This record gives sequence, structure tokens and C-alpha cells, in this order.
Amino acid sequence: MDAPAIRPAGPGDMPALHRALCRLSDDLGDAHRADAAALDRACSGPAPAAYGFLAGPGPEGAVLASPLFSTTRGVAGVYVSDLWVADGRRGTGLGRRLLAHVARFGAGRWGAGFLKLSVYAENADALAFYDRLGFDRADRDRTLLLGGDAFDTLMRDP
Repeated sequence: MDAPAIRPAGPGDMPALHRALCRLSDDLGDAHRADAAALDRACSGPAPAAYGFLAGPGPEGAVLASPLFSTTRGVAGVYVSDLWVADGRRGTGLGRRLLAHVARFGAGRWGAGFLKLSVYAENADALAFYDRLGFDRADRDRTLLLGGDAFDTLMRDP
């Protein structure tokens, strides 16, 4: 099986990126609220909020990532919000290649020196994959989210 090429997701690729990320949401049992137009808004303009990448036709894999900065590390990083590999491509190294591609992109674009991501505690396959790559589990960290009405209320604070 040939290794699929990895490329940036451009404006014409947003429907394919959307399909891939919907499949990820389905695999995880998550709601999926971002449509192709929302992905296009996030991935375009002079200061994109996110960068999407696709592997192969179909696509066979996808990743969505954003820049971040860590004061404790003293360097910019890449936050990987979504990583999906098609069932038939799992175990072939495609997930690792997608992460390597994003790492190189972030290093070249904004001087990234690390990757950060979140994984569901019950997703044993994903945890094993990230362990094999050498990711450290930041057990001190807890992911906290503020959204909806609470986010709107905070934005209105002076």
C-alpha cells in the first residue's frame, strides 16, 4: 500500500476536510457542529485560527491544528485538535506521518518546538499510539472548557 501524499487543505478541500472530521466525530461518538463553511473561515484569511491537512484521495487521513505559545516551555507549539485516519489506513504509519507533517509545518511557520493534544481517557488505542510516539501524559493538566452562555457572559465583562 503506497503512502498517501499529505497536503494543506485549501479552500476547495473544505468539504473533504469536513467529511473526514465528521468521521472522526462519529468514531468518537461526539457531536459535530463545524460545517465546511466554518472550517473555511477558520483556515483562511491573514491569520488563520487553524490549519487543515489531508492525506490522499478520499481522504485517507486528516489533521486540524492551531498555533499556541507556552510560557513554561518558552516556545511556540502546535495544538492538534483533530487527527483522523481511515480504518483501512490505521497501523500503516499514516497518523505518525500526519503529526510529523504538522510538526514541520508549525516549526517552519511560527517556530514551534512541541505538539500538544488531548485524548479521551477511555480511548485505549489512541493512548497506546501516542505513548508509542513518546508523548508525555500531563497528569497535572485538566482540560477546562468555557462555552455557550458562560462564554457570552464573560465576553460582556468590562
